[in-house]
Amino acid sequence: MIRSYFEKRPHLIYIMPAIIILGALTIIPTIFLYGLSVTNYELGYPTFDFVGLENYIRLFSGKDAEFWYSVGISLGFMLLATVTQLALGFWLAVLLDREFKLKFLVFACMIVPVAMTPSITGQVWKLMMNAEYGVLNYFLQFFGGKVVWLSGENAFWSTLLVDIWQNTPFVALIIYAGMRSLPTDPYEAAAIDGANKLQIFRNITLPLLWPMILLAVIFRAIDSLKMFDIPYSLTQGGPGSSTEFLSLHIYRLGFAGTGWIGRSAAVSVVLLILTTVISMILIRLYRKGVENKG
Repeated sequence: MIRSYFEKRPHLIYIMPAIIILGALTIIPTIFLYGLSVTNYELGYPTFDFVGLENYIRLFSGKDAEFWYSVGISLGFMLLATVTQLALGFWLAVLLDREFKLKFLVFACMIVPVAMTPSITGQVWKLMMNAEYGVLNYFLQFFGGKVVWLSGENAFWSTLLVDIWQNTPFVALIIYAGMRSLPTDPYEAAAIDGANKLQIFRNITLPLLWPMILLAVIFRAIDSLKMFDIPYSLTQGGPGSSTEFLSLHIYRLGFAGTGWIGRSAAVSVVLLILTTVISMILIRLYRKGVENKG
């Protein structure tokens, strides 16, 4: 039975080693994570007990007050970052979809934020956002202003700004690649029929680009939901808990002095499930877009 299965799908023989390795690297840690989430394991203690759903009950009953706050700001950050990056990326892609001098230089500048690791990006922007010596406030002083970028009321928005700066070019490049691959026949037919630019954009460009737009949304929504590097580099989750996203909440519970690995694992499972559900919804929309385009 197994032999006949592989005979019908000979390509699986060549990719099976990679599937086995990736499966082992994914499935085994996930099972281990689920196992830890139902214990009271703490770092430094050789023994631990099975507590069942106690860690999850603690989360959803409100005993861990900062959990729901972290969920709220994580989802809010994901929504704001994805929508803003999609809007700016689409605008940049439209601007790039024409010939002009030094276009190669613009592409080179767009690659720089994408190529930088998020932790280095956070460190660079932390220096730039320094309230006393940062370059941003140096220029703002000429306009009579000064911003405490990483204060309690501004830290969330500053983190959002850094994430937008780094990842908008990535969205723009995905949409630009989609624009360059669009067929010319529908545009020629629309021009013959006398359609204006707005009608062409709404009725031809957007429907054809829909799969690429959804692909960009999938990448950015999932990455921004589980983001850790940039807020940790900028604020370490502070001031207070103003930027304690779910990933940082997991880190604080498990490793930042508390050592509550069991409780941290329970929050990790919640983040994993949340990410999986959102991914499945977006991937289903993406497949429908591809089917409609086909």
